Amino acid sequence: MKHYRKVLTFNTNQRRNFINITRDVEEAVRESEIQNGLVLCNAMHITASVFINDDESGLHRDFEIWLEKLAPEKPYNQYYHNTYEDNADAHLKRTIFGREVVVAITDNKLDFGPWEQIFYGEFDGKRPKRVLIKIIGE
Repeated sequence: MKHYRKVLTFNTNQRRNFINITRDVEEAVRESEIQNGLVLCNAMHITASVFINDDESGLHRDFEIWLEKLAPEKPYNQYYHNTYEDNADAHLKRTIFGREVVVAITDNKLDFGPWEQIFYGEFDGKRPKRVLIKIIGE
């Protein structure tokens, strides 16, 4: 069995952002030369997420509104975690969106359903953060 590892780094200029990383993952799959297997893609930070959904701007705005209702950023003093940092909401948002995705690889391509895309979700930006891409297969 072959394996391949690649790390992406993001440093957003906003606290929250959704970045389509599908092309980056597709490039890693091509680089790996693995024809059939699995790709794991995960955020390596506890205030960021990797998830699969549609690349539609209205939906992304809906995500933002929905997340702010569930875990509003402010007031900061509503959270016990916010003693040294002000990012308790980002930890909660990451929990909602999850840590990682796993996608099948068939014939050296991501084996997606219609409209599926891979996103990096940033919930406490303005500093470098990493995403791991790990590919295994034959």
